[in-house]
Amino acid sequence: MRIVVGISGSTGAAYGVRMLEVLREKGVETHLIMSEWGARCAAMETRRDPGSVRSLASAAHDDSNMAAPVSSGTFRADGMVVAPCSMKTLSAVANGYDETLMARAAGVAIKESRRLVLVAREAPLSAIHLENMLKLARLGVVIMPPVTEFYTAPATVADMVDHVVGKCLDQFGIGHALYRRWGEAAPAAGGG
Repeated sequence: MRIVVGISGSTGAAYGVRMLEVLREKGVETHLIMSEWGARCAAMETRRDPGSVRSLASAAHDDSNMAAPVSSGTFRADGMVVAPCSMKTLSAVANGYDETLMARAAGVAIKESRRLVLVAREAPLSAIHLENMLKLARLGVVIMPPVTEFYTAPATVADMVDHVVGKCLDQFGIGHALYRRWGEAAPAAGGG
C-alpha cells in the first residue's frame, strides 16, 4: 500500500506526524509533502524538527517541486490524507488551484478517483469554508475535522490524536488498535 501524506500550515501537526509513525509501523509506503508553514507548525507543536518529520516517511517531496512523482496521475497511490488541512489548502483543492505540490497531489487523487481525506482544521467555520467542503464532499472527498470523542474516555492528548488518526486509517481499510470502538469493552481500571 502507498499513501501520500500532506502536512499543511494549520495547527494540528501532531495528526500528520502520528499518521506517518503509524503508517511506518504498518509497513505502508508514505510520500510526505509538508508545506513551509506545516514544517513550522510541526516544530512549534511537536518539538520535532522538519528533518525528523521527513525521516518518518518513505519519501519526502518539496511542496514547490511540481515535477515530483506524486504530481502525476501515473504515480500509483492508494490515496492521500492531509493532516492537518488548512482552509487555504482546502480552498486550493476545492477550486483546482494547483499552485503547490500538495494541492496538485490532492487534485490528482480526485481526478484519478482515489481516496482523499482532509483533516480540516478551523473553528469557527465560515460559509466560504463550508461551501468549499460541500463542493469536495460531493466529489467523494472525505472531510474529517478532528472532532474529539469522549466515549473512549481519552486520558491524554495522544489518545485524542490517535482517535483521529485511527478514523483516517479506517478510510483506507488499514487495521489498527488506536482507539476503542463503540460497543467494545473498556479496559480495566488501572490497566495500562
